[in-house]
Amino acid sequence: MRPAERAATTFAEVHGRPPVGVWSAPGRVNLIGEHTDYNNGFVLPFALPHRTAVAAAPRGDGQLVAATLGSDGALQHAAPVAVADLEPGRVTGWAAYVAGVAWVLRDQGLLAGGADLVIAGDVPTGAGLSSSHALECAVALALLGLAGIEVDPAEDAASHPTPTSTVPASPTPTSTAPTSTAPTSAVPSRQEIARWVQRSENDFVGAPTGLLDQTASLCCVEAHALFLDVRSFETEQVAFDAAASGLDVLVIDTRANHSHSESGYGERRRGCERAAELLGVPSLREVESAGLTDALARLPEQLRPLVRHVVTENDRVLSTVALLRDKQLAEVGPVLTASHVSLRDDYRISCLELDVAVDAALAAGALGARMIGGGFGGSAIALVRSDERESVERAVLTAFAERSLATPRLFTAVPSAGAGRDQ
Repeated sequence: MRPAERAATTFAEVHGRPPVGVWSAPGRVNLIGEHTDYNNGFVLPFALPHRTAVAAAPRGDGQLVAATLGSDGALQHAAPVAVADLEPGRVTGWAAYVAGVAWVLRDQGLLAGGADLVIAGDVPTGAGLSSSHALECAVALALLGLAGIEVDPAEDAASHPTPTSTVPASPTPTSTAPTSTAPTSAVPSRQEIARWVQRSENDFVGAPTGLLDQTASLCCVEAHALFLDVRSFETEQVAFDAAASGLDVLVIDTRANHSHSESGYGERRRGCERAAELLGVPSLREVESAGLTDALARLPEQLRPLVRHVVTENDRVLSTVALLRDKQLAEVGPVLTASHVSLRDDYRISCLELDVAVDAALAAGALGARMIGGGFGGSAIALVRSDERESVERAVLTAFAERSLATPRLFTAVPSAGAGRDQ
């Protein structure tokens, strides 16, 4: 049963009435462009078929009442909370991701009453596949839907000018607390919603995430990767049909859990911000390859690897987009591997499980492989020939077993549709 059907069925069982609607949002794989989003750089994610669904109905008492259906079928209830009383620190655990979105929408003037929410999904948690953002984006669309606001389809919302490496600078999204001002339009764009979700996670949950995951979950379309310039927020849907080229993107969930709010993610982000400050630029996006050597010479030694990764990773995104446009998908492999080396050696966010996954896949014939996500655990991806996928999988499983590591979860990632209404 799909997540949307499970959410709707469970809602009716719990509340004795059907939901008004069901909305869902996908997890994502970032093909390339890691830790560039909060540096105003380039990213290239695509949505997974795995989704988180939210069945919802309004309440007249102003209470936010949420429950989530676990993979074991057990229903976990969050403590009810008044929408009017929401503030950072008041709600913790998984419910904070739900309450944070409601907090932002309330202060945008888009949520006055309460809501009953039942959540079900199949996005692996702790795997670096953006399960938290899938939840937040689905909750955002559900609460907006209860307010009578249905956003435009992702196919329409994502038609913007093509990003380039010389796009003029534009204001950067900030992590300031929400204000009570009304939205600029009756129907918010998916890009606006992505910024609201980022704000909820930064300021309510306390995780210093950028804009990659929310935008991917909301704006991706089927059979494409989303080329996003975070500085200008311009996007391009780049055709990405690996199967048609005889290739698969193999996801290797190492089962080594990570957490943005508890890991070194925040430390790396602060380091990048400090480096930009010392260089006298708004963000590391302003540092180009031609000036990288000079920039590194002006920085303390401990900050140089962070800057080197961000600048070279932006270049790798542009190279990958150019290869996809020319339908040279197999040539993307070495670029992915170079990204992993940079994340491992310069950004220093890999771990044993991720390195084992990447090394085993490459040794077994993968065209390229790299860790994805925030780091310190989670998943890796490998670009493999379809007829060699099973042998690469066996090699990865064997490598993990030989090191007595937890058995990884393996699946093929298929570029899928972004968030929307299911029922």
